[in-house]
Amino acid sequence: MSRRILIINTGGTLSSVARQHGLAPGITTDDMAQELHIVSGDTILETEEFSSLDSANIFPEDWSALAQRVAQARDTCDGVVILHGTDTLAYTASMLSFMLQGIRIPVVLTGSQLSMTDSVADAMENCRCAIHMAASGCGGVFVAFNRKVMLGCRASKVRSVSFDAFDSINYPNIAEISSLGMRIHREFLPGRKDIFRLRPQYSDKVFMLKLWPGLDDAVMEALVDRGYKALYIEAFGLGGMPFIRRDMIARLKTLTDRGVIVLVGTQCRFEGSSLSVYETGRRALEAGVLQACDMTSEAAITKLMWVMGQTDDPAEIREYFSLNLCGEVTLQQGAERF
Repeated sequence: MSRRILIINTGGTLSSVARQHGLAPGITTDDMAQELHIVSGDTILETEEFSSLDSANIFPEDWSALAQRVAQARDTCDGVVILHGTDTLAYTASMLSFMLQGIRIPVVLTGSQLSMTDSVADAMENCRCAIHMAASGCGGVFVAFNRKVMLGCRASKVRSVSFDAFDSINYPNIAEISSLGMRIHREFLPGRKDIFRLRPQYSDKVFMLKLWPGLDDAVMEALVDRGYKALYIEAFGLGGMPFIRRDMIARLKTLTDRGVIVLVGTQCRFEGSSLSVYETGRRALEAGVLQACDMTSEAAITKLMWVMGQTDDPAEIREYFSLNLCGEVTLQQGAERF
């Protein structure tokens, strides 16, 4: 029996055309229908326009609306493909992973590095991969790019112009396409932990701060004074922060005592953070910060936004960050590391 796949277009390079000020989205799914059917095999395609935006113009309210649209579609189709610009695709994939936890159908995001109007574009090959993953029956949120499929909350854009633009960070690929076809590694699929329930709420009172030597730590209190309720800090190495001459950790203790949620990760893309190794990290833990472990920056900030949208109880927030909700984190105690 043929699978029914819904393709939702949000814009991005894949659907771009040349305009006066440069490339901008302008191609609809009706315009690309013939090409999509060529790469879709025997699947039945339905298409709709969500937006026509460069992904730099995709915002959290769009994530919430996309999650609601996918939730509506889950009983009428076997899978969903979301066409999306590459620049913020990993943020969208991460947030949808949290908003759509437990979804039983595949939700696959893809895009391209060249417009489908270019004769050497990667657009339709990425669509082929996404459509076939959407027809796989594997529930969850994924990213399909350059003949590989990644867990949505582990994907990150790591190259700006190469066709191999995305990597799966600290986690194996879910699938690859080769001359043997699509091979899905089902052992790496996160198990369904709960009955699906749409949870599109989020908080935008969250700030991401990247450390550099000499940063004035007073900026953190200034952010809180502006109304931010949570900070995600990309620290050095395993999570190091200064505490001599500029005592950032003392400042963090002041903030956590005021009820501000502070999540600490690493600027290193691979292998994650561990605050229990060095004195600086242990001081931070004593100050009440939470650990991002091996989450991507995209997953860490969106998880923080999502969790803050579910509760303002510090104990519940801390509990959420002790859990692996959708495959986004390898917990450091009692968990296998890849």
